[in-house]
Amino acid sequence: MDPLPPDVVPPDAAEVARRVRGITGVPWRRLFRYLRPHLRPFSIAIAGLLLGSGLALLVPLFVAGLVSAVVAGGDAVGLDRLIAGLVILFLAQSLGGFVQSYLLGVVGERMVAQLRGELFDRLVTLSLDFHGRNRVGELVSRLSSDVTLIRTMLTQTTTSLLSSLIGLVGAVVILFLLSPTLLAVVLVLAPALIAVAIVFGRPLQRVSTQVQDAIAASTATAEEALSGIRVVKSYVREAWEAQRYGGDLSGVVAAGSRLAMWRAAFGGLMGFLGFGAIAALLWWTGHEVIAGRLAIGTLTGFLLYGVTIGGSLATIASLYGQFREGTGAVTRVFEILDTEPTVVDAPGAAPLGPVAGRIELDGVSFAYDGERRVLREVDLDVAAGEVLALVGPSGSGKTTLVGLVPRLWDVTDGAIRIDGTNVRDVTTASLRQQIGLVQQEAVLFGGTVRDNIRYGRLDATDAEIEAAARSANAHEFVSALPGGYDTAVGDRGQRLSGGQRQRVAIARAILKDPPILILDEATSSLDNESERLVQDALDRLKVGRTTIIIAHRLSTIRSAHRIAVLDDGWLVELGTHDELLAREGLYARLYRLQFTEQPVEAGSVGV
Repeated sequence: MDPLPPDVVPPDAAEVARRVRGITGVPWRRLFRYLRPHLRPFSIAIAGLLLGSGLALLVPLFVAGLVSAVVAGGDAVGLDRLIAGLVILFLAQSLGGFVQSYLLGVVGERMVAQLRGELFDRLVTLSLDFHGRNRVGELVSRLSSDVTLIRTMLTQTTTSLLSSLIGLVGAVVILFLLSPTLLAVVLVLAPALIAVAIVFGRPLQRVSTQVQDAIAASTATAEEALSGIRVVKSYVREAWEAQRYGGDLSGVVAAGSRLAMWRAAFGGLMGFLGFGAIAALLWWTGHEVIAGRLAIGTLTGFLLYGVTIGGSLATIASLYGQFREGTGAVTRVFEILDTEPTVVDAPGAAPLGPVAGRIELDGVSFAYDGERRVLREVDLDVAAGEVLALVGPSGSGKTTLVGLVPRLWDVTDGAIRIDGTNVRDVTTASLRQQIGLVQQEAVLFGGTVRDNIRYGRLDATDAEIEAAARSANAHEFVSALPGGYDTAVGDRGQRLSGGQRQRVAIARAILKDPPILILDEATSSLDNESERLVQDALDRLKVGRTTIIIAHRLSTIRSAHRIAVLDDGWLVELGTHDELLAREGLYARLYRLQFTEQPVEAGSVGV
């Protein structure tokens, strides 16, 4: 998301915003964009704030009049009128406070939803390399706690600042009318308060950012442990995970303690300066009353307005500290919003229409981060409707290669074409619509079986969903579930077995009906019975489609039209099963390792 164009803010206001950002580190113009859709309720809330703050300035005058009427004049009727006026004033204040509090709460919730929505949109748009560098828990922390801090800054903190400014300016004006000389005694403290705020501002921002980072790290650790709870329990690592999370919490406590220290020191010093001002006021005005130059009612009103000024200055300085704390959250959120996907549509990219499914790899090379070379000058031509198997040792580049076809990453060198069209010349959405993917570990989402199958095509009817399930050998077990197709699958499908999850994923791919199909070791983690059912479903799914298979068991790819063998990123062999066996190369060696009595460690073949 880019900042607003310069013509939105007049030059003088833009310069002020620039200088304020230089002090606080907060991009105010950009933040206030989130208020723009809610200007009406926000404006009414501000009106309520102005009403409450303005009426609060009248309270000392009422009290001063009350003291004069009771202590000096003994005016009972005047006292009654003052009390009645004070009650009306308090009622109006309460009304203004209610309007302000309610509408700011509503605006705050809407802003949080808008900002979280934009942040989530950006997260799901960013390319896989970004997600590979960041832990899920850290990103979730930015969606939750960081956005909440920004909401607080934009609503509560900002309005509190406005209220304090109104109180400060109003009290200064009234005190000037009462006694310009005494006003100078109050304002002499202002430079000290400002200096303290500036000195404490930077450490507060730095330590607050450290706290948010520590919270994000602990959230990431908790998310990893809970998402992998089966592994945690199977290895009896509950205590170890608790210790790991406890270590992260210790970091949160340490950073939080440092923040608490800075806050306490800041608040204590501000309190001392504020009470020091009151003490100075009492000393000065006491002598003035003794000398007969100041009436007791005026003294009372002056003291109350002096306290208002001191409190407003202290509050403004404290809010400055809160702004510096919130700057860390703003930076963390905008850091993501300003991150651009590395895989983007080219200017003028056209949608890819229906394809036959021919895939050409022309000198394709790929390196993660431009350094770790995974694929090296791969040339491959897969005919429409052909079934091609990818085989090779672990780390040879098989999964990376199939990820380049739907542009989950972009090639470093060379080109990939589908039906003669370079995949970089078409929109990524239209490209990925043509490709179905079934992975080794089926990914299901929270919801029902029906929801997960419909994920393949959102406008599918119930009849089409059931037909896809039948083709995937899933209808029988789904029908036996307590709620049938409306049975909740649990977090990541944990209520289903591995084979059941895989068949739901295949049904999802069947419903999508793509002309190109990628099977990434789709049966490698299943037992024999589940593998038979899944393999039968995959055989039906492959009919009439261009299919690329990464297979763990070589027995499952004998029927492939051709087999491509990768080794350290190079395409070293290509041919049918019988042709490759006859060549006595890498494929033959891998095949014999699997089908002889020689012990082979799981994963060593990596096919």
